[in-house]
Amino acid sequence: MTTNTTPTLVKDVMWTQIDIVDSKCTVQNALNDMQHKKTKMLLVDKSHEYDEYGVVLIADIASKVIAKDRALDRVNVYEIMNKPVISVHPDMDIRYCAELLTHFGLSRCPVLDNGEIVGVVSLTSIVFNGLRIV
Repeated sequence: MTTNTTPTLVKDVMWTQIDIVDSKCTVQNALNDMQHKKTKMLLVDKSHEYDEYGVVLIADIASKVIAKDRALDRVNVYEIMNKPVISVHPDMDIRYCAELLTHFGLSRCPVLDNGEIVGVVSLTSIVFNGLRIV
């Protein structure tokens, strides 16, 4: 009897539709983009070659803009984003990815290959799509 020991990789469960915004766009524009694309997270593009990607979440908008009574159209994404982002490689075993995400209290993160975003992986995609029947 042989057992399949090939691990499920991040690239097997990630989604490749990525939502990237410019760091100088307003929170209002980012929020409109989130509503249109029905997402809770937007990736923030690098400003230059040696920069890092950022991320803005619905929770960031709630806590850093709305809770502080700031105007959505007067705050730029770079003021509230989290940067640098924790990312994973597409060839990472999903078991290690799940461990990393839960260790840092994250539900999702970008997938980078050669310094470029190629997708996004979430705990939901790992749990629902990562199970293989042996």
